[in-house]
Parts: sequence; structure tokens; C-alpha cells
Amino acid sequence: MKEKIKRIISGGQTGADRGGLDAAIFLQIPHGGCCPAGRLAEDGSIPLKYNMTELFSKSYALRTEQNVVDADLTLIFTYGAPTYGSLLTVTMARKHSKPYLCIDLNNDDSYIIKELSEFLKGHLKPLSVVNIAGSRESSAPGIQKRVFYILTEVLNL
Repeated sequence: MKEKIKRIISGGQTGADRGGLDAAIFLQIPHGGCCPAGRLAEDGSIPLKYNMTELFSKSYALRTEQNVVDADLTLIFTYGAPTYGSLLTVTMARKHSKPYLCIDLNNDDSYIIKELSEFLKGHLKPLSVVNIAGSRESSAPGIQKRVFYILTEVLNL
């Protein structure tokens, strides 16, 4: 499945965003995305190992919208229903008529992997850009590793 993906992007925030970028690096898929000016994230500055494009603004909302616009589809990883920035991502995907899938990490991995695989089979086109979004590490400890695991499993199928 990874051969259909041109690029994986995210906003570079801790948690789900970085789990997606880490999966891209591990799978040797080009990665990047837009981030706030100063590479702003909850833990300070987004590490330089992530190929991010800094926007002129420190606004997380602007970054979120730009990544949705730049992607062909968006995957949103949360525990339960999306809230805060994840809910904004859903709103932006709807606003720009972009396909998206909310992945509830309260489900077990086998269910999530099956659900995500089916969604991608129906939406991935050759050279798709995939946006990864979701909860921050501070509000969902361990989410970065879980998103990395799920994405590497699905994309290696």
C-alpha cells in the first residue's frame, strides 16, 4: 500500500502527528507538512529531523487548515471522539471536501488495522499525499508510538 503514497504530512506536533512522520521515515516515504512559525510545538521546537515547512504565523489553526488542503486525505487518531485541534481538522476536511477518517484508538489494533486498510483501499490513488493528525502526546500518552505501529502495519500490507 505504501507504494501509492507520494508523501506523508502532518503539523509536527507531539503525539499522532509525529507518529505519522516517524512511520514515513521508517518506511522511507517522503514526509513533511506545514508547521507554525518557529517550528512551534508543545515540547518547544519541532526537531530538525522532520522536514517541515514553517508558516509565517504561529497559528496552529492555520497550520491545520494548510495541511488538510495540501493532502488528498486525512487520518485523525484520537481516543474517543475528536476534540480541540482534532475536531478542527475534521471541520477543515469537511470545509475543503477532503476525505478523512477518524480512528478511535479505544478499539483494538486488529480492528483499527482492518478499518484503516479498507479506508485506504477505497481512497488512496497513485501518488496520494496523506495527512496525519490527532491527539497530542500530553493528552494521550503513548499515542506517538501507537500511531507509528498502526501505520507501519497498514502500509506494509
